[in-house]
Amino acid sequence: MNNNPKEDWKTALHKIIYEADTKAGKLFDIVLFITIVASVILVMLESVKSIDVHYHRIINTAEWFITILFSLEYIARIIVVKKPIKYITSFYGIIDLLSTAPKYISLLFGGVHALAALRALRLLRIFRILKLVRYLGASYTLIRALKASRVKISVFLFTVIIISVILGTIMYLVEGESSGFTSIPASVYWCIVTLTTVGYGDISPVTPLGQFIASIVMILGYGIIAVPTGIVSAEYATQHKANKDKAPVIPLNSQSCANCMAENHKDSAEFCYNCGHKLH
Repeated sequence: MNNNPKEDWKTALHKIIYEADTKAGKLFDIVLFITIVASVILVMLESVKSIDVHYHRIINTAEWFITILFSLEYIARIIVVKKPIKYITSFYGIIDLLSTAPKYISLLFGGVHALAALRALRLLRIFRILKLVRYLGASYTLIRALKASRVKISVFLFTVIIISVILGTIMYLVEGESSGFTSIPASVYWCIVTLTTVGYGDISPVTPLGQFIASIVMILGYGIIAVPTGIVSAEYATQHKANKDKAPVIPLNSQSCANCMAENHKDSAEFCYNCGHKLH
């Protein structure tokens, strides 16, 4: 048993800040997440001029309060680890710094309000808070399916581009500049918008023949939308079946090594797999 009060204090604080397996750690992460969401909402409200005019002082005060909390949390994370540089240069360390700095930068330089939106980067911690890491296995399968489908999708997109150019050129000849089809690129733009069923309505055919062609493009668009979905779905099913038996077991252990900052330890691990330091 360690009788050093300083070490005990750091160890207890490390458990709260870096881990989510204890009640205190879960509570800390949840409060932190709520604070992050509140910070993002404040940034959004400040961008609305009608709200900012009446509540600028309140919003600004609340932002400074949250920024100070983020700063204290950032400092605490550095203090409780044995190798602070490990945290500072880690992924989450950089994210925490980027999400805390904008408010301080605003004191030196004006017009950097947009940087405050970087606070939303801290929302990435929701994966640790809610242990959504268990769903990352499915995302890896989807990524592999997209990579395996890239050739088929590329050929499909190239075909769509050719169809858009051909139909766009035909519409330019049929409708002409008087109907808004001022050039072939503008007509191709109309064809892409119609083919994808977006339909902005800034350009539309007025002649019977043009409307007939537009109807064909609309119907064709519904069929085209389903093609890439079918390609990816089929490949996803294949990848899922092929990797079902060899899918990796994803640990739910949230403990972070106080010595080297290593994470993703096995659920039953007592020592760090990277440096051998004893885990909490």
